[in-house]
Amino acid sequence: MLKRRLIPKLQLALQGSFRGPRAVLVVTRQFANRRAIGDPLSQAKIYEAQLADELVLVDLERSEASWPVLLDTLTAMAEALATPLAVGGGIRSFDQVQQLLDRGADKVVLNSGALAQPDLIDRVAAAYGAQCVVLSLDARPDGDLGWQVFGQGGTQASGRPAVAWAREAAERGAGELLITAIDRDGEGGGLDTVLIQALHAAVRVPVIGAGGCGRAEHFVAGYQAGAAAVAAGTFFCQRDQNPMQCRSHIRNAGLPIRLEQ
Repeated sequence: MLKRRLIPKLQLALQGSFRGPRAVLVVTRQFANRRAIGDPLSQAKIYEAQLADELVLVDLERSEASWPVLLDTLTAMAEALATPLAVGGGIRSFDQVQQLLDRGADKVVLNSGALAQPDLIDRVAAAYGAQCVVLSLDARPDGDLGWQVFGQGGTQASGRPAVAWAREAAERGAGELLITAIDRDGEGGGLDTVLIQALHAAVRVPVIGAGGCGRAEHFVAGYQAGAAAVAAGTFFCQRDQNPMQCRSHIRNAGLPIRLEQ
């Protein structure tokens, strides 16, 4: 039986310094209310020591100014860590994908760029394989669409139903779907397990649930709903629990998960 994966999420923003802008790790609530909490590389090293299966690194700024900072941060992480890195935030071109892979990314995370240019998924998958492409899907409940996909950091309604977009992305070559319930982000009330179930049933690629973990049992509920992995940011940064403790709770619930190197 495949082991479930546990994935800490590192969200980056820019912070000014006397040497110029630098990356700072932040947490959010419903994709807003950013709060700086520390150095991303230091936190990534802690997560690796606590057996993170992989790390998701996302540039929340998605700007020309933040791009070189993201590349530098990625380079430092790739040199210091053995943990696989999935990296995204503002990827709009194949050239950006190449730059990330050249700097040490194992996977690229596509979101708004794929919404605007769906064939970007095809191009990356054709060049590097489906295992390289993570489609990040941010959604809110919608009476007519079930769940509607939002782009541009959750600020722009796409008009696309989440289930239909997930199917299209998988057909185009996305190897995984990272599903975030925007309204639950940073709230600690639990994942949207109904959304996870719907997307797990709709596609044949692994689904990563995100948005809302506040207790270890929320991870368990996500796996039971069909998630192959659960990603969390605020939970590990602000809750009194680390990935190893969370893993023990998951194993005690009868789910297969790695507990040692």
